[in-house]
Amino acid sequence: MKQVKPVAKYPGKLKVFFGYAAGVGKTYAMLEEAHDQLEIGRQVLVGYVEPHTRPETTKLLEGLTVLPPKVYEHKGIKLKDFDLDGALLLHPDLVLVDELAHSNPPSARNKKRYQDIEELLKAGIDVYTTVNVQHIESLNDVVEEMTGIVVQETVPDVFFEESSLKVIDIEAGELLERLRLGKIYQEENTSRALQNFFVPEKLNLLRGLAIQKAADHIIINENKEVSKIPGMESVFLSLIFDDEVALTKRTLRWTARLSQLLRAKWFALRLMTEETEGENQELIKLAEKLGAEVVNIESYDVIETITSFVKLQGVTDLVIGKNVTLPWWKKIFREPIEDKLFGELKQTEIHLLPYDEKAMKPKSGLSSKIRNFFEGNKFKDFSITFFLMLFTTFMSSAFFGSGFGDQNIIILYLVTVILVARFTTGYFWSGLSSVLSVIFFNWFFVEPLYSLTVYKEGYPITLIIMLAVGLLVSNIMVRMKASSLSSNKKEHQIQILYDLNRRYLLTSQLYEVLQITATYLSNSLNRDVFIYDESFEKVAKSFSESQGNASVLNKSEEQAIAQWVALNQKEAGVGTDTLVGAKARYFPVILQGDTAAVIGVASKSPLEPNELTEENLNFIRLVTVQMAIAIEQKMLQKEKQRILVDQEKEKTKGNLLRAISHDLRTPLTSISGAVEMVLNEEPAHELSREEKKQFLIGIEKDAEWLLRMVENLLSITRIDTQKMEVKKTEEVLDDILSSAIFRIKKYYPGIQLEVSLPDEVVLVQVDPILMEQVIFNLLENSVRYGVKDKPIKLKVVLRGNATSIHVINEGQIEDITYLNSLLDNDHKETVIDSKKGLGIGLSIVKTIISAHNGIIYATETDDKEIDVTIELRRKKG
Repeated sequence: MKQVKPVAKYPGKLKVFFGYAAGVGKTYAMLEEAHDQLEIGRQVLVGYVEPHTRPETTKLLEGLTVLPPKVYEHKGIKLKDFDLDGALLLHPDLVLVDELAHSNPPSARNKKRYQDIEELLKAGIDVYTTVNVQHIESLNDVVEEMTGIVVQETVPDVFFEESSLKVIDIEAGELLERLRLGKIYQEENTSRALQNFFVPEKLNLLRGLAIQKAADHIIINENKEVSKIPGMESVFLSLIFDDEVALTKRTLRWTARLSQLLRAKWFALRLMTEETEGENQELIKLAEKLGAEVVNIESYDVIETITSFVKLQGVTDLVIGKNVTLPWWKKIFREPIEDKLFGELKQTEIHLLPYDEKAMKPKSGLSSKIRNFFEGNKFKDFSITFFLMLFTTFMSSAFFGSGFGDQNIIILYLVTVILVARFTTGYFWSGLSSVLSVIFFNWFFVEPLYSLTVYKEGYPITLIIMLAVGLLVSNIMVRMKASSLSSNKKEHQIQILYDLNRRYLLTSQLYEVLQITATYLSNSLNRDVFIYDESFEKVAKSFSESQGNASVLNKSEEQAIAQWVALNQKEAGVGTDTLVGAKARYFPVILQGDTAAVIGVASKSPLEPNELTEENLNFIRLVTVQMAIAIEQKMLQKEKQRILVDQEKEKTKGNLLRAISHDLRTPLTSISGAVEMVLNEEPAHELSREEKKQFLIGIEKDAEWLLRMVENLLSITRIDTQKMEVKKTEEVLDDILSSAIFRIKKYYPGIQLEVSLPDEVVLVQVDPILMEQVIFNLLENSVRYGVKDKPIKLKVVLRGNATSIHVINEGQIEDITYLNSLLDNDHKETVIDSKKGLGIGLSIVKTIISAHNGIIYATETDDKEIDVTIELRRKKG
C-alpha cells in the first residue's frame, strides 16, 4: 500500500445524487452532470460505476475517462472494484464513484466505499456519488418499520454534513413499470425485487422519507451560518444500556435525527454499574458513527449520575427508551428510571420512546438460549453458586446434631452468600444464593426436616431476618467488589500518568520521549511497539519478549500503513475498518492539528492477528495524550532555545556593530587627517620630507589595523549563525599558539612575551583558525592597552579535563571590571565609545569562545596583574 497523494490544504466537495430506490435515475443524472462539468473544462474521471445492462446509462460513459477497476482476489474469486490509489495518483478535478454505501472487498484498504471517498475529499478532489435513503444510518430503524427489511449497508449521517444533495425522484408507479420492462434489473432479479422494496406501499413510504430527509438537509445547510442565541443551544443526551441493544439503537438513531435537524450537540452516556459485563462495542461504534460524543461513567446510583451529568453539561433534552412489554416480574426488581427522572429533572425535556420488545426483537430458540448460557459467564456463575451452596449444606449436615447450633449454620450460609457475591457477576446470583440459603436451611435443618413447613415458634421471623441479612450483605459485597475494581483501575491509570510524566521530565530530546513511550507500551501490552516521528526519519522500537527482533512491524508494508495514518490522521489496522489486512494497529498522535508521531502496536501472533481489547485501547489512548503533551513540551523547549539563540545573535550583532563603528572611526579619522594635511599643503608651510614620511607611516599602520579588523570580521563567517557552533577538529594547542605568536611579532616586533607550556602534548577540539584569531586579539589588546615595556605572559594550565589559557599583563586594575563587561556583553554604547575603545577584538573573542562552548573572563592575579583566562575542554595525547 502506498499513499500517493498528501492531504490537501482545502478538501474537495461532495455531491450526492439522492433517491429512494434503485432505478430512479441517480447514476444517469450523475453521468449527465459529469458531461456538463467536462464541457466547462474540468478534468473528470469515472472512478467506478456499477455495471448496468441499461443502454441509456452505458451510452453516457462515452466521452468520459474511465478508470480501470482494481482486481481483488478473495477465496479464489476475482472481484473488480474501485481503484482508490489509481484515482489519487491521477488526481483529477472530479471523480465519479457510484453506490456510496457499498462494502469493499475484504482485501481492500477500507472496509466501506464512503471511506474511500473520504480520502478523495481530503486529497482535494471533488466527488459525485449516489445513495438511497434506506442506507442512511439514522433512518435504519425507520426503514425497518416501514418495509420489514433490515438494511445492512449504511452510511454515517455525519458524512453528509458538508455535502450537497440532489434529489432524483420519479413516481412509484412509473418506477414499477420500468422494473417490469427490465430497465432496472435482469429478469431473474426482478421477481426478487418485487418481494422486497418494490411494493407500491413501501415505495411511497420510502419516497416520502427521502423527500423529508432532503428537506431537512436543506434546512440544516441554510441555517448553518445563522448565529445561535448564547445560552439557548440545545444539548441532547441519550443512554446506552448494554443489555438492551435494540432499545438503545432506537434511541440513538432517534436522537441523531433530531440533533442533526436542530444542529445540536449530543452525548451518549454509558453507565457502568456492578452488573456491567464488558463493553458492547456495537453500541459504542453506532453512537460515534451517528455523531455522538460517547461518555463512560462508573455509577452506583444511576439516577444521581444521570442528574449530575445533565446539570453539569447543561443538557436540555433527555431521550429514554421505554420497553412497553416489560414482564411484570422484571418490573418488581427494576423500577422504571423515567419515573424518578421526572421528579429530579424538572427543567429538562424528557422524551420517552416506546419500544415493543416482542415485536422488534427476534425470538431466540431454545438451542440458542442454551448456547448463550454455556458460552458466557452465566454457566460459570451458576456453577460457583450451586457448588458453594451444596458444599455448605454438606458441611452443615456433617456437624448437625453434634452440638453445632442453628445459629452457626445460619452464619455458614451467610458466609456462602458473601463468597458467591465475591466470585460471581452482578446481583442476581448473590440474591439467588440468599433465597436458596433460607430454603436449604429450612429444608434440611429445621423440624420437620425435608419440608418447608415451620412449626417452631419464632422461626418464621428468623428465616425472614436471615433472608434480609443475606440480601443486604450480598448487595454490600457486590458494591464493595465493584468499588475495589474501579479503584484499582483508576489507581493503575494514575500510576501510568505518574511514571510516564516522571520519565518524560528526565528527557532532553524528542526521540527519548518516543523511546520511553515505546518501551512502556511494549512492556505493558507484551507486544512489539514502533513509534515513528513526524518526518519518519527516526523510529523508536521496543520488542516483546516473545517476538524478539523479528517483528512484523519491520516490513515496509507496515511502515507504509503508518505513513497513511499520519497523513489521514485516523486509526487503521487490526480492529478498524481501514487497512484490515495489517498486522498491527496504528494510532496517530495529534498535536495542534498536525501529526506529531504514529504509534504502531503489533499483534501477538503474526499468523493470527488478535484485536486489542477496549481496555488496551483506552490505555494506549491515555498514553498517547500524555505523549502528545510531552512532545509539545519538548517542542516548546526547543523553540525557547531557538529564541535564546536568536537573542544572543542579535546581541552579538549589536555589539559588533557598535565595536565596528568605533574601531573604524579612529583609524579612518587618522588616515583622513593625514591625507588632508598632505593635499592641502600650502607653499608657505610646505611639509618637509621627514614629516611626509611620518604621515605615510601613520597611514600604513592604520591601514594594517583596518586589515586586521577585516580578518576579525571574516573569522565570524566561519561560525554557524543558526546554531552558534563551529566545525571543530582535534588540534595540538602548541601549534595554534605558535602561529598566533608569529603573527603578533610580525605587527609588533618589540613585544616581550613569556610563554609557559606544559610538558605533555595538549590536544583540544577547536577551529584552529578561529582560536588563533582569539589568541592574537588578546595579545594585541595587551600590547595596545597594557603598561608599556612590560612583558606579557602567555601560560597554559591543565586542570582535570579542562585547558586554561592565560594572557597576563600589567594594567590598571579598574580595567578588569571593564573587560568583564565587554566579555559578558552587558556593556553600553557609552562604554564602547570611551577612550578605552577595546572594540571589535574582544567582541569577536567572546563570540568565538561561546561557539566553542568555552568560557572567558578577567581576574586579578596575586601580583596585581590582569589575567584574561580562556577555559576549554581538552583531550590528552
